[in-house]
Amino acid sequence: MNGWRSLILRIGDKSPEYGTSSDFKDHIETCFGVLRRELDNSQTEILEFLLTCAEQLPHKIPFYGTLIGLINLENEDFVKRLVEQTRSKFQDALDTGNCNGVRILMRLMTVMMCSKALQPNSLVDVFEIFLSSAATTVDEEKGNPLWQPCADFYITCILSCLPWGGAELVEQVPEDIERVMVGIEAYLSIRKHTSDSGLSFFENDDEIERDLNNKDFLEDLWDRIQVLSSNGWKVESVPRTHLSFEAQLVTGKSHAFGTVSCSNLPNSPYVPSGVSFGKEKHEAELKYPQRIRRLNIFPSSKMEDLQPIDRFVVEEYLLDVLLYFNGSRKECASFMVGLPVSFRYEYLMAETIFSQLLMLPQPPFKPAYYTLVIIDLCKALPGAFPAVVAGAVRALFEKIADLDMECRTRLILWFSHHLSNFQFIWPWEEWAYVLDLPRWAPQRVFVQEVLEREVRLSYWDKVKQSIENAPGLEELLPPKGGPNFNLGAEDGKENNEHLLSGQLNDMVKGKVPVREIISWIDESVFSNNSLEVTLRVVVQTLLNIGSKSFTHLITVLERYGQVISKICPDEDKQIMLIAEVSSFWKSNTQMTAIAIDRMMSYRLVSNLAIVRWVFSEENVEQFHTTDRPWEVLRNAVSKTYNRISDLRKEITSLKRNISSAEVAANEAKAEVDAAESKLALVDGEPVIGENPARLNRLKLRAEKAKDELVSIQESVEAKEALLARATDENEALFLLLFKSFSNVLTDRLPKGSGARTLREWKSTQVEEMAVDPEESSTMELDNENQIPQNSQSNGGKKSAAYNVGEKEQWCITTLSYVKAFSRQYATEIWAHIEKLDAEVLTEGAPPLFRSAVCFGLRRPINEA
Repeated sequence: MNGWRSLILRIGDKSPEYGTSSDFKDHIETCFGVLRRELDNSQTEILEFLLTCAEQLPHKIPFYGTLIGLINLENEDFVKRLVEQTRSKFQDALDTGNCNGVRILMRLMTVMMCSKALQPNSLVDVFEIFLSSAATTVDEEKGNPLWQPCADFYITCILSCLPWGGAELVEQVPEDIERVMVGIEAYLSIRKHTSDSGLSFFENDDEIERDLNNKDFLEDLWDRIQVLSSNGWKVESVPRTHLSFEAQLVTGKSHAFGTVSCSNLPNSPYVPSGVSFGKEKHEAELKYPQRIRRLNIFPSSKMEDLQPIDRFVVEEYLLDVLLYFNGSRKECASFMVGLPVSFRYEYLMAETIFSQLLMLPQPPFKPAYYTLVIIDLCKALPGAFPAVVAGAVRALFEKIADLDMECRTRLILWFSHHLSNFQFIWPWEEWAYVLDLPRWAPQRVFVQEVLEREVRLSYWDKVKQSIENAPGLEELLPPKGGPNFNLGAEDGKENNEHLLSGQLNDMVKGKVPVREIISWIDESVFSNNSLEVTLRVVVQTLLNIGSKSFTHLITVLERYGQVISKICPDEDKQIMLIAEVSSFWKSNTQMTAIAIDRMMSYRLVSNLAIVRWVFSEENVEQFHTTDRPWEVLRNAVSKTYNRISDLRKEITSLKRNISSAEVAANEAKAEVDAAESKLALVDGEPVIGENPARLNRLKLRAEKAKDELVSIQESVEAKEALLARATDENEALFLLLFKSFSNVLTDRLPKGSGARTLREWKSTQVEEMAVDPEESSTMELDNENQIPQNSQSNGGKKSAAYNVGEKEQWCITTLSYVKAFSRQYATEIWAHIEKLDAEVLTEGAPPLFRSAVCFGLRRPINEA
């Protein structure tokens, strides 16, 4: 990277490019001096690189804005072009619904206004366009209030700019900005308060009917801006770099931004309730998601010196770095610890990362990304961040009984992965008291599942060694044994099954063709034995051959899948097959899950068979004590969803290719027509106006383009047929899944219970337990995330006991999974909601089950 690019990229960092200087003013002067010399030769490259850096390093936008202002004093045309390019990118972001692009470019525009490169009236014009669009959207007559997420997004964008330029706007256009603020206040008075119901981290929290005193994200941000305004617009977390050059910048010519237009929302009429209401509301929330849901882990005293607006600004910085450095973990951690703020923010950084990792319905990026970033932050800040992370784990562990089931699963996966990168070191003796809790207590199950996942990431003896300070926890480790193969001849006892297994083993090792093995099974095994014996011999023998490694297992299933398929052609037999796999790997949950998942990939078992097996009596009885059946179920539903998702992406891509192919075919045909038109008849004789060889080439090209178009169209038709079939399979899967949930809950929920929400159910089962307010890891209440202080405890002290009975815990756990599946696959479920309502969510279904589905779908309970 040449000099000027590196200077732009590293501005504001402690970097060799700027020597030992950490003075922001020196950085800007140095960078500007180099850019001024390079402008004549590299104007376009500088413009594009400067904009790219501003978009992808948005926490440095104040530096880039000041640079642009200084360049404006030397080269107005360059900055005019830059402003025009910014407007073009901004309009594109609006048209494509690129929320991050809109938000970041608005911040850049604000900072350019501070540096006198952009007219303040132009920025106010954009604010008013957004304000007008938002007000129209939530108007029931003129707009469609279901798209309030879009309107809220526009207002959030306006408010988000004010920490970066509120002082300048008040100084330069006080009447205009006052008008905007009055408009925002008016908007807030007509919009509907948004609820986190179904999406909050804690079970008790999301089932409270929130009153108007509990602020949603936009209301909270408005309050923070009000406090900022009353404090004279002083923001400690935003570098005011332009003030160091104010005397120079004030002489620059400000440029107009030009007009922009908000993207049009769907023209569908507003329907105040019903299925179409729910579907469109869900679509709006998907397209304009809330960027952060605050997870308040630490006591407020840990961040007591932080002004309300500074929390918001630092969150923005952290989320931006996570967004733009996804895939570059080390750079991400480096930028996260080097934000341009003067105060420490380790606790806020941990809360922000955990809020993203545990965000519902899913995190913005793969959970492994956050795991790696946390690891790198622990290494970058070894004296501070590991202790902060440990405090977060302890706090979440104390609230584990209330933590949403999906969040709990992610926390288990993250924590085990995290410990595997630090020699599995953890003070397990602090949690040894879980052995005194019932086997279904969430804290005990959490420790058990973390240890099981650790064994997967290492080996049994290593994990046992890591808990030597709490040796009793060995009881929670998974069994050490390997596969449960009971047809071997090692014990000296040989019966018919042992002999048959040995013969099959020899045939496989001798590489006998599959068709001969199938004939042998038909003639020598199945004809003389029951289906159960045949299945046990074949499955146990093949799994034993494949038990050495994942690769061996996959090879066996690929080569001998036809053998298994011949024995298990229908759903009932496939359930027997899955049960045999589970029995063979009863000591190894990971291999059970992998084997069943691979069998589904090879179409040896159907997703419906897997669901039926998961809800068999043996598995249902352990729903609340282990993740084993849930992992298998998650894999099956996820794989079904991914098939549909991949097909949709392929069809979308092919349809784009059709457009290109049509253009190419039309152009080729036009060239042929043009060439043929030059063939003229003179006195009845043809006169060749074109080279015949060229004409033939054009015709061949046109034929090829036409064939290509037809081929793509045929591919689309084939994929659409597959998608229709997959959609039908998906409908059948979700109907069976929710029917199964309804059936097992009907059998086990107490008859005549009047509870309609999980909170009501818990409150009848749990006596409140005291929590020591001095505990450093106690989670406290925050304005926007009203986590109730009276939520259930589950044994945070060694002397405490978990006071929820086994039957009640089973119901709580199963209902939590109902909500988790409903929420995660809401888009697919909404597509089949009419059938689900008619066949599953009927008046006869348990009210608690129906409410759990509705919470997951974020649907009013009375509509189901």
